[in-house]
Amino acid sequence: MSTTSTPSPGSATSAPCLGFDYTLLQAVPRVDRGERINVGALLYCKEADFLAAEVHIDPARLRALDTEVDLTGVTDALEAIRAICAGDESAGQAGAGTLRSRFGWLTAPRSAVVQTGAVHGGLTADPTAELDRLMNRLVR
Repeated sequence: MSTTSTPSPGSATSAPCLGFDYTLLQAVPRVDRGERINVGALLYCKEADFLAAEVHIDPARLRALDTEVDLTGVTDALEAIRAICAGDESAGQAGAGTLRSRFGWLTAPRSAVVQTGAVHGGLTADPTAELDRLMNRLVR
């Protein structure tokens, strides 16, 4: 799925359209079963020097997949992703690279309680607003 969020053509307030990549963050309470729920979104926009993740956990939805889900583990994993996006010292080596390398590291396939979906692209004039729009449409 690709997405675009652009002002109307010819608009006096048209901002430049910037290319971006995004992926959904998905909780996989039981990796052996492969069932997943969207719990966030990660957006990277090179032209805006932007990399950020937003998260939203619905404990009831997660417990529907696994009544014994480790909510603290899911929350900790999501906070680690946010720290990597921000380049926070707590993220260690993973948070030390360029925004592109961090996005690549975060979207690499792994078998963990939080995984990423496929990477999609789009155009936007405002990466922050686009991330919020993706959260409202695909996660919340």
